[in-house]
Amino acid sequence: MDAQGHERFREFVENRSSALLKTAVLLSGGDRHAAEDLLQSALIKAAGRWQRIDEPEAYVRQILYRQQVSRWRLKWRRRELTVAEPPEGTGGTATADASSAVDLRIVMRGALARLTARQRTVLVLRYFEDLPEADVARILGCSVGTVRSTTHRSLAKLRALAPELAALAPADAEQSPSRDFSPVEVRP
Repeated sequence: MDAQGHERFREFVENRSSALLKTAVLLSGGDRHAAEDLLQSALIKAAGRWQRIDEPEAYVRQILYRQQVSRWRLKWRRRELTVAEPPEGTGGTATADASSAVDLRIVMRGALARLTARQRTVLVLRYFEDLPEADVARILGCSVGTVRSTTHRSLAKLRALAPELAALAPADAEQSPSRDFSPVEVRP
């Protein structure tokens, strides 16, 4: 890499590493150390091809997703460690809104950590990265139907693991109307 390429890479890392780390943390289930390792190895791979990359952030994100997929496809799987629930509030210094936002993040991070790596990755790509199902399928190397079913099962498991998420949702969030599929008598 020449001096100009080296400088561009350094600037990219300075400007975009925090956003990329957030994605890596979500992909790794809230494990910051694993996320830092994931991001570091993605940046190393990107540095080796830096001169040929047109869209660096998209390229690094693609590496993050693929490395995460490779991790869950390994034959030897590490068991996830169960940790104690986070403590309740620490005091009255924060406002109620900020406190509920923090509570929501803590509960969400804990619930995501209890999902499998595949479920977590699909949810991150669909809802955090806001990618369409077809793009998620392409990134993960599976069918759109697999993405749909994994998304459905992951959301159901997330709701079962953390029913408190419904209580922590903002009050002004619009609730979807329930559908009633009971038979209705139709008269001509």
